[in-house]
Amino acid sequence: MNDNKLAKIIINTVLLIIMLIWILPTLGLLITSVRPAAEVSSSGWWTIFNSPLKITQFTLNNYDKVLSVNNMDIAFRNSFIIAIMGTILPVGIASFAAFGLAKLRFKGRMVIYGIIVGLLVIPLQMTFIPILRIFNTLNISGTFFGLWIAHTGYGMPFAVFMLYNFFSNLPDDLFEAAYIDGASMWTVYYRLALPLSVPALASLVIFQFLWTWNDLLVALIYLGGTQDVAPVTVRLANMVGSYGQNWHVLTAGAFISIIVPLIIFFSLQRYFIRGILAGSVKG
Repeated sequence: MNDNKLAKIIINTVLLIIMLIWILPTLGLLITSVRPAAEVSSSGWWTIFNSPLKITQFTLNNYDKVLSVNNMDIAFRNSFIIAIMGTILPVGIASFAAFGLAKLRFKGRMVIYGIIVGLLVIPLQMTFIPILRIFNTLNISGTFFGLWIAHTGYGMPFAVFMLYNFFSNLPDDLFEAAYIDGASMWTVYYRLALPLSVPALASLVIFQFLWTWNDLLVALIYLGGTQDVAPVTVRLANMVGSYGQNWHVLTAGAFISIIVPLIIFFSLQRYFIRGILAGSVKG
């Protein structure tokens, strides 16, 4: 019994240390973002704990400058437009594909599934030039639609792989009973498969939204310098050059950009563990 208690103490201590290691950079970013430029350049962020009640060492001017001068409000709108549609499209299409591959019996379905899973190993960088040429031919580069298509294509293999494992573990007897009762394929998908797969869908939404929201490379490639639809990540990358000496402003912009992913994660966290374990255990 004492050994079990000692093991729990060690595990909890290790977890606490790991948690602090992950939290400290974010805490430092937050504190730096609300400090005046003079104090940022003269002392480290941890020095505020010497006099934590001193109000004069905090300011919101950095946030005001980011939102008013650098059009970060427009960039936020663009990021929402890109991330929301860049999440809905692949998750919606992948749920159709995964359900069909998992529960419909037709010739060659495992070959199709194998090809889709095989796409996971292809580096994104290999696709940039040919896809960009296609986008330029279709005149959709530098548009929201082009970014939606790109994020949908890049997110599809993982989405199908994840949802296929979940749908495969749903009992076939349940679907067969629905078919016997006269339910159509669409009814079975909409009334049974989707409600039962909420944990997997929520986890997939978290993964896809975070990847799309935090993406910089795909946006830089397919925007082609168009700033009207530039997301937050592109604006922050431009701030690195524009505010190389005033990096306290950059910390404010960076902290603003992580607020939305944190809200999405914590609002769906109760589904997260259930979803990432979907399909890992049979029966």
